[in-house]
Amino acid sequence: MAVPKRRTSKSKKNMRRAANSKYTAVGLVKCPQCHEPKLPHRVCGACGFYKNKEVVATK
Repeated sequence: MAVPKRRTSKSKKNMRRAANSKYTAVGLVKCPQCHEPKLPHRVCGACGFYKNKEVVATK
């Protein structure tokens, strides 16, 4: 089994963990039809519209 030869320094440990802080949450946009929040460039789950056209039939 592999065992580290040297202890990972605080600097290296923090540099590795800093990469995760660069990720940000995807912003939500308002659907132009029903004004519900939705992910950008995706079909609205509430009304089924995308780019002002009905793509998915909803109940």
